[in-house]
Amino acid sequence: MLFKIILVFLLAMVLIALIGRALFPGALPRVMQKRQKAARCRKCGRYLIGTTTCDCGDKRK
Repeated sequence: MLFKIILVFLLAMVLIALIGRALFPGALPRVMQKRQKAARCRKCGRYLIGTTTCDCGDKRK
């Protein structure tokens, strides 16, 4: 009997999670969201750190 109660509780939690993800897809934690590509220099292709310009003189993409 206890096993059935636990199983029903877990299934209810899964159902609530699925409904929540369907209604609020943008509310996922940062870990689960897709990462943006790292900024690169347009001329030389090196990765840019922060908002500074590249050594080759080109600005951030």
